[in-house]
Amino acid sequence: MAGVDEAGRGPLAGPVVAAAVILDDSRRIRGLADSKVLSPLQRERLYDQICEKALCVSVAEASVAEIDTLNIYHATMLAMKRAVEGLRLRPAKVLVDGNALPRIDVLAEAVVGGDAKIKSISAASILAKVHRDRLCKTLHEEFPQYGFAAHKGYSTPEHLQALKTHGACRHHRRFFSPVAATMTLAPDGGVTVTRL
Repeated sequence: MAGVDEAGRGPLAGPVVAAAVILDDSRRIRGLADSKVLSPLQRERLYDQICEKALCVSVAEASVAEIDTLNIYHATMLAMKRAVEGLRLRPAKVLVDGNALPRIDVLAEAVVGGDAKIKSISAASILAKVHRDRLCKTLHEEFPQYGFAAHKGYSTPEHLQALKTHGACRHHRRFFSPVAATMTLAPDGGVTVTRL
């Protein structure tokens, strides 16, 4: 049984990340919970334990370009599909947090609130969240003026002000409305970023 969850559907920047986890029942991991109720330090500790003790794990992304092309829903499904297909072992069944399923050739079930109910989904939520948070730190090093390390790309007042001041960078999702407001039409009718 594999649990699947994602991180990063709502932010204005960065990829959406999905993870798939098959836990080992003989190697229990204490403290698994929905990543949103855990502190960053707890998530980091659990991330290491999950990678060490699970039978197999897979983390996958859908890029900003894919989000802009497909939309966030379809990009999320793509990231989940990639995560499942990246597992070293083929699961007999996949449990996905939420009410929608990616197109995969494995028996699957959507579980609303699964990240709080099912340990393998909790583990997947932690892997996806930690992976994405680490990516945001890398984005921060490249573009410190946006504060990605602090807000992880979400629509905070500080992030919105940085967008107004600096325009969008190449890591912003250009069709999300706060980002689109910083874009201008090019003479050829295409969209251009106001500042890079």
